[in-house]
Amino acid sequence: MARLTLVTGGARSGKSSFAVELALKRYSRRVFIATALPLDEEMKKRILKHREERGDRFRTIEEPVDLEKALNALPSDTEVAVVDCLTVWLGNFYHHLDEDEVMVRSRMEGFLKTLDRPSCDLILVTNEVGWGIVPENAMARSYRDMLGFLNHRIAEKADHVYLLCCGIPVTLKGDSTHGA
Repeated sequence: MARLTLVTGGARSGKSSFAVELALKRYSRRVFIATALPLDEEMKKRILKHREERGDRFRTIEEPVDLEKALNALPSDTEVAVVDCLTVWLGNFYHHLDEDEVMVRSRMEGFLKTLDRPSCDLILVTNEVGWGIVPENAMARSYRDMLGFLNHRIAEKADHVYLLCCGIPVTLKGDSTHGA
């Protein structure tokens, strides 16, 4: 049975590096599903840096919106897929669906159902955004709340949940030796 691992934490806490290292340590046939869009120079540089760090150790699929499709189309020999990151993916939905919260929730529910029977182990990277300042506008509050709901639902399904703080993984759920 496929295992689901959620890796969360604040910005620049080491989530992506931890997820990649976990996949490298435990699996030989790996896919990396990247959700970021190169919308500006800063993001283009970040994407390039992440690609260089992964090198040829992962097959990379770039899918900013349709994670269900990407997960359902994984090569049959895939042992693990790392999805980085759900925070960006949800933001892409808000952009592509014109901030239609009902549509965002519907697509999010479809993705959550996909997690019930994945074809391989999954390592999902997300951000913990609910610990900061309450956003001043309704759309940003909606996004924060929706991401909190998504993270909560995935953590319920997950076999392992890690919180990265200052680059240190803290096991929140599951066997702490899984990430060691």
